[in-house]
Amino acid sequence: MALQVRNLTRDYPTRSGTLSVLRGVDLTLDPGQSLAIMGPSGSGKSTLLYIIGTLDTPTAGSVRLDGTDPFALPEREFAAFRNRSVGFVFQDHHLLPQCTVLENVLIPTLVGTDDPAAVKDRAIKLLDRVGLSARLDHRPAELSGGERQRVAVARALIHRPALLLADEPTGNLDRTSGRAVGVLLLEVAREENAILVAVTHSAELAGTFPRTLLMDDGKLVDP
Repeated sequence: MALQVRNLTRDYPTRSGTLSVLRGVDLTLDPGQSLAIMGPSGSGKSTLLYIIGTLDTPTAGSVRLDGTDPFALPEREFAAFRNRSVGFVFQDHHLLPQCTVLENVLIPTLVGTDDPAAVKDRAIKLLDRVGLSARLDHRPAELSGGERQRVAVARALIHRPALLLADEPTGNLDRTSGRAVGVLLLEVAREENAILVAVTHSAELAGTFPRTLLMDDGKLVDP
């Protein structure tokens, strides 16, 4: 399931005229490949990530995953595509405080026709993979910041997405926890043969990725 981004642009209207955040971005990634994107605040890193993940829409250009243009899908199929084909890990874990660790990982499976026993088994295995098999019944308030982010990683992988997207995944963590989460993201993406794209301000995190690009003047360039 290759990711192909072609001539992607994103403009926003402002009082002083059109603000062009993305100016013809091109990107191709194959299954199992990982990419870190760096750049100053406001350079368009997160905008690109959100468009690739279908949380925002492009002004022009195209995004295709395994040949499918999600923005051309009917509304119901579009929502199903996002839920099953894309996994998100944000700077803030966005866990539901009233739910247990296991319940949080299972949230994306509440819609759809997945076999409950099968998805619960996968959730338990994922939580074991991220080192939280002893925390299944804990709630987010009982976890450290690094543990909460590892729950978010497991949740993002529950549907075996082709595309794993991370927006400043270590931004709220101390250095040790951040390093551990960064290594975990790379390892699980490789194990799942998923495409991993992370945007970050952390040179240390980017340095662990096999490839890094910079967002400069609305385009992706080599560092």
